Amino acid sequence: MMNDNRITSIEPDKYYHIFNRGINGDVIFKSDHNKNFFLQKITQLLVPVCDLYSYCLLSNHFHLLIKVKSEKELNLFAKTQLNNITKAEKGLHSLQNIFSKQFSRVFNSYSQAFNKENNRHGALIESPFRRKEIISEEYLRNTIIYIHQNPQLHSITDNFRQFKILILSNYFK
Repeated sequence: MMNDNRITSIEPDKYYHIFNRGINGDVIFKSDHNKNFFLQKITQLLVPVCDLYSYCLLSNHFHLLIKVKSEKELNLFAKTQLNNITKAEKGLHSLQNIFSKQFSRVFNSYSQAFNKENNRHGALIESPFRRKEIISEEYLRNTIIYIHQNPQLHSITDNFRQFKILILSNYFK
């Protein structure tokens, strides 16, 4: 039985494979400019609450491998950036939902920009985002390999090593 992402919180100090796609599999990245903007939002809004280990952005979906920061780091972020969100013990505004809240901000910001640029309206990305907790070192290795080989698995390239990668380090300044 699969967990319901809407009620299963993401926990501190754990690794997750985060993935999602456009509504009905529609295109969500039309250009490198779109991918760059998405990565800027990831850097701005997600990196403060998680470490990003691997990613792949394809035209209609994406994969991220992240490790959520420690509870101490999340508390500090909440106190300094989110007007002490930790006051709520449960629900959307609780500390346990900081990652989901930040990820929602990424989706909303990206979707608004994409819609404006493409003269469209409405939802762009499926909700809720999908995720799988990484429960072993072997699963961690296999997930990294899977994410990196994703362009080849979808026949975008014959060799995943030749797939054009946008370097996230460009955004850390």
